[in-house]
Amino acid sequence: MDLFSGQNENSSDLVQQQEKKPVVYSITEITRLIKTNLEDSFPAITVSGEISNLTRASSGHVYFTLKDAGAQIKAVIWKSSSASQSDALKDGKKVIARGNIAVYEKGGYYQITVQKIQQEGVGALQEAFEKLKQKLYAEGLFDTSHKKSIPKYIQRVGIITSPTGAAIRDILSVARRRMPWIELILYPVKVQGEGAAEEIAHAIREFEKYGAVDVLIVGRGGGSLEDLWAFNEEATARAIYACSIPTISAVGHEIDISISDYVADYRAATPSAAAEMVTVDQEDMRSYIVNLQYTLSQNVKKRISDYQKQLHNLKNRYAFRQPENLVGQYRQQVDDFEKTMMRVLRHKLIVSGQTITALARQLQTLNPKNTLQRGYAIVRQKDQIVMRVSKWDDTKPTELEFFDGKKNI
Repeated sequence: MDLFSGQNENSSDLVQQQEKKPVVYSITEITRLIKTNLEDSFPAITVSGEISNLTRASSGHVYFTLKDAGAQIKAVIWKSSSASQSDALKDGKKVIARGNIAVYEKGGYYQITVQKIQQEGVGALQEAFEKLKQKLYAEGLFDTSHKKSIPKYIQRVGIITSPTGAAIRDILSVARRRMPWIELILYPVKVQGEGAAEEIAHAIREFEKYGAVDVLIVGRGGGSLEDLWAFNEEATARAIYACSIPTISAVGHEIDISISDYVADYRAATPSAAAEMVTVDQEDMRSYIVNLQYTLSQNVKKRISDYQKQLHNLKNRYAFRQPENLVGQYRQQVDDFEKTMMRVLRHKLIVSGQTITALARQLQTLNPKNTLQRGYAIVRQKDQIVMRVSKWDDTKPTELEFFDGKKNI
């Protein structure tokens, strides 16, 4: 026993053990401690990885996993973030995501809350986009003085896009609804991938040679920057600039801006908007004809009134008071002119009606089904229409479309 402390050695060891007893945390306490330390340490990070297990909840939030060969991390994009609408959000896409680390206490795991996300490699594409944009701007390819006006009333439209994409379906839908007699001529091309820009440029030059269209629509539906890249290439831009036909660029969604938009004479936010620009609503056309009739009628009446005033002034002059026969001649001229103007007005109205009827008949004649009914057939290979012998590939399966059905050979 220790005489001074009154304690034996065993009791001293017990006190030391009690002093070294570890702190015991509750699960909530330790999780909050980890949350504070982890979130404070990583307030803003940028990571690269591959998307997997992507889910869009009914709430609008997006949940997915970012992974590489060695690890993975959960990720979330809240509905309120613009990143939730990114085209890069697809399973298997390699992306670069920027956000912050957050600990989900109830689940006991950490995740990255993403504020910005883009497909890996888009940074290099964006840099190339800006470089070409500056180059073409310096050369004057964007100058408004070079822009051509679109004709007010268009009869024939050239379209350069994919024959199977959403763009051509949207254009056809709008045109049939607003102006069913308008003639649409499609030059089918690839709109993404290797060689797409060259195909688009070649199609523009072919329409230039053809020359029988009033306006061109060049475009495609929406997609990522990489998907739309054919419309950001120099070959496409220079072909549009060199084209003498008024050209509308209709690439992607309203938020997508491409090099072709800057070079073209007009930019349409979507392919549907481009179709609206080149067509006139049927009701608007009827109103135009009615207004034209009214204007012609008013002009005729004004001319008659002017001649009547001139005649009245002549009659009141001394030199013309006596020779009534001269006044009669002027009166006869006025009557003849009135008859002539009314005849011209009726003729113009008849011609306008005949033109509209002829256009309607021409539209019916150009219906592909009518052409097939006359013994023709549409030849396709892998969903591509074969328009020339040079495009025929003996190794590909062929589909023939007749008036009454299809046949594979």
